[in-house]
Amino acid sequence: MTTSIPPEWPHCGHGADPDIDPVGCRGRRVEPFAECLAHLTDVDRTAYLATLSPGADVDHRGTTFAGELLNELFATLADPGTHLSKLGEALFEQAEFDCHVQFYRAEFSGRAGFDGAKFAGKFMSLEVKFDSLASFVGAEFRNAASFAAADFRGNVYFDEALFCSHTIFNLAVFRGSTGFGGAVFLGDVRFYKASFERTVMVGPLVSTGTLDFDAATFGTAVTIEAAAAAVYCWRTRWAATAALRLRYASVHLGYAVMEYPVSIATHSRPFTSDGTAEPGLGDDARARMMSLQGVDAAHLTLADVDLTDCFIAETIHLDQLRLEGRYVLPLTPSGVRWRGGLPTWWTPRRTLIEEHHWRASRSTGADGWTPAPAEVEVLEPVALAPVYRQLRKSFEDSKHEPGAADFYYGEMEMRRHADDIPRSERALLTTYWALSGYGLRAARALGWLAIAMTATILLMMGFGLPNEPPKQEITRERVGGHWKTIIDKPDPKNPTGDRFTGKRFEKALNVTLNSVVFRSSGQDLTTAGIYIEMTSRLTEPVLLGFAGLAVRGRVKRGS
Repeated sequence: MTTSIPPEWPHCGHGADPDIDPVGCRGRRVEPFAECLAHLTDVDRTAYLATLSPGADVDHRGTTFAGELLNELFATLADPGTHLSKLGEALFEQAEFDCHVQFYRAEFSGRAGFDGAKFAGKFMSLEVKFDSLASFVGAEFRNAASFAAADFRGNVYFDEALFCSHTIFNLAVFRGSTGFGGAVFLGDVRFYKASFERTVMVGPLVSTGTLDFDAATFGTAVTIEAAAAAVYCWRTRWAATAALRLRYASVHLGYAVMEYPVSIATHSRPFTSDGTAEPGLGDDARARMMSLQGVDAAHLTLADVDLTDCFIAETIHLDQLRLEGRYVLPLTPSGVRWRGGLPTWWTPRRTLIEEHHWRASRSTGADGWTPAPAEVEVLEPVALAPVYRQLRKSFEDSKHEPGAADFYYGEMEMRRHADDIPRSERALLTTYWALSGYGLRAARALGWLAIAMTATILLMMGFGLPNEPPKQEITRERVGGHWKTIIDKPDPKNPTGDRFTGKRFEKALNVTLNSVVFRSSGQDLTTAGIYIEMTSRLTEPVLLGFAGLAVRGRVKRGS
């Protein structure tokens, strides 16, 4: 296979004889010699290196560095006093480094060009200073790479670069524009405590491992576009607006500082140049929030993200959090569940993962709930009730009443189980829950209404309706020389004989239906029937109201 020689520099004449090497070396010729640095004789290389001094310009584009050749070059450029290498303009485009590259506190005062360079060994730089443009466009790092504590004073570009192992930019300072467009990291890439002073765009990039911005600082408005297995932003500080457009990533945002609006959203299309799905990252491209602990959510917007496993407790100003698009929250176990030997039907509702952890830790009713990881503290209901309350307010403020209803249910559940309220209040909440699901479960309220109406009908047929309506009796008696007409109606008599007939059922149904709408039926009732009707007129309209309230909570639209 032949490779073309880049025409923009005079290439090495080594092996130019077509009978020996039809391609020739790609390295740039070292003036006044005919060969590149790698192919100079020992005498010629010594003569060339003798012409260099600290801060000199070097141009070794296309050169292959092996053995101690690179160390010899940098030793020649070292300052005698500090023993640190200093370079002016350093051009290494298309160079191949078959050795480990180690830059320790080196200084590049001019342009540093490594476009298309290939690093077969480890690339290790520490506290390197780039005073001007640093360009690694299309470079290939086949082993671990480190730019720890690098000071990029000019613009720096890693566009289309390939990093085949772990990459470190910890403590690096990016003072100018920064380019990572099309960069691919086949491993973790870490920007721990890195500083982006004027960076407006990071990415789009792809990482099969972790993209780590822990404790990093962004000084200006920035957009981060990345497809990664995980994105860590613990204690990250955004001093201006920021937009994170992510794919696949599990996002950890604990204790991040947001001074201006920050949005995190799932990016709908792949970041690859050919539009195909990013390799090695799974099938579900939705970004997944894992932690909002300690975050001030007043400036935070989440769009199209999965919150199924997100820790939300300890979030500040949670009532101002904005959720948009198709977000996902953990649901309760659905269907029939057994509690205390009795079947219980669970209606799906949005919950917090912290509630899952608490319920899974209980001795009863733990079936179907997600248990907490071993290192995670299980929070009690007294700590979760305020979290649900703030989320409810957030949804109410955004006019999302059905979503707010789920969080109201969660708040009431946590209050019912909390140990900081009186037993009498907890008993009242338990009754409210059992009868209507806190006014949010229409089926439960209608079920109890049906039971109450059935009981009323049976009691009316058995005890409340007399056999026959009492008839009026007219009597006359003489009082003081005058006759007085007395019209009286005796009290209905308690029923006897067969009480459960079709006619009596019809009358009992009429009494019950009127009680539901808080009306008197006008029927003649026994004394027991009067009390049965009074009880029915008190309880059944309440149950009907609970059912109506539940339906309204699910279909209400914000005004």
